[in-house]
Amino acid sequence: MKLIKASYQVMSDIAPDTIMRNIELAGRTCYKSEDKITTDSSSKFVRMIIGRGHESVLEHEKITVRFICDRGVSHELVRHRIASFSQESTRYCNYSKDGFGNELTFIMPLFEDDGTEVASDEEIEWRNAMRDAERHYMNLIKLGWQPQYARSVLPNSLKTEIVVTANIREWRTIFKQRTSKAAHPQMRELMCPLLNELKKILPDLFFDIDA
Repeated sequence: MKLIKASYQVMSDIAPDTIMRNIELAGRTCYKSEDKITTDSSSKFVRMIIGRGHESVLEHEKITVRFICDRGVSHELVRHRIASFSQESTRYCNYSKDGFGNELTFIMPLFEDDGTEVASDEEIEWRNAMRDAERHYMNLIKLGWQPQYARSVLPNSLKTEIVVTANIREWRTIFKQRTSKAAHPQMRELMCPLLNELKKILPDLFFDIDA
């Protein structure tokens, strides 16, 4: 059994100047104000259209991110409609094979830190449950079950990888929903730092969303 923390990787080769220029050019088509484009006009224009709620213009650019998270978080991610998803398949991945280290990998939950070095009773119980799930999965594989059937004993804490591609408008929606205080803590664990990273790269596209 292997335990890891959730993480993400921005896969897109983001070119801020190109993205901003393309959005401005698309947006100014609506107003036929292309003659007002200058070397530094995109920032003000993009902030203006966001302020007006004219966010359809943002759909002309996209970002791709790879998430390593638990299955529960991935189930929430795929609820977003205007996006493309490619996810690690428990039907076809046989975790008893060498390529997976002959073990299952689980995402560590966000246990409450009480300042002690001794694991809490809840954490101990969780670890035992993961060991049991791994044992049952491996035994079912040995008994001849295919991975697509043996996966029925796998828990939400199972690690999965999911690649998400969405346009800028949809990412704004995702961040507004998934960084809010009402969002699942393990979702916020991923989305808050991702939002902050993208705000540094593309501040004019995410300036009005706080993690």
